Amino acid sequence: MKKNQFNKDVDALYEAILELKNIDECRAFFQDLCTYQELNAMAQRLHVAKMLYTHHVFTDIVAETGASTATISRVNRSIKNGEEGYRAVFERMGIHGEE
Repeated sequence: MKKNQFNKDVDALYEAILELKNIDECRAFFQDLCTYQELNAMAQRLHVAKMLYTHHVFTDIVAETGASTATISRVNRSIKNGEEGYRAVFERMGIHGEE
């Protein structure tokens, strides 16, 4: 897929997500869109991010989530050097962590 088309498709996905009105619509959409493994991987990364954001250590995160240290490291890099997406979501959810 060409980069320009990819960007349009990704933006269309984001726009579709923003149209969802409640958790039931969101659940139905993501269950239609994603495989069980894809959905589970995203949910696990969010769980890992929440634990990192609230200052849990790697060993506790591995024990609670079953995530690999590679996944935890990748999520940690996103929290520290990413686009601030996790921070925005956690702040809106009332989850306090960093600094």
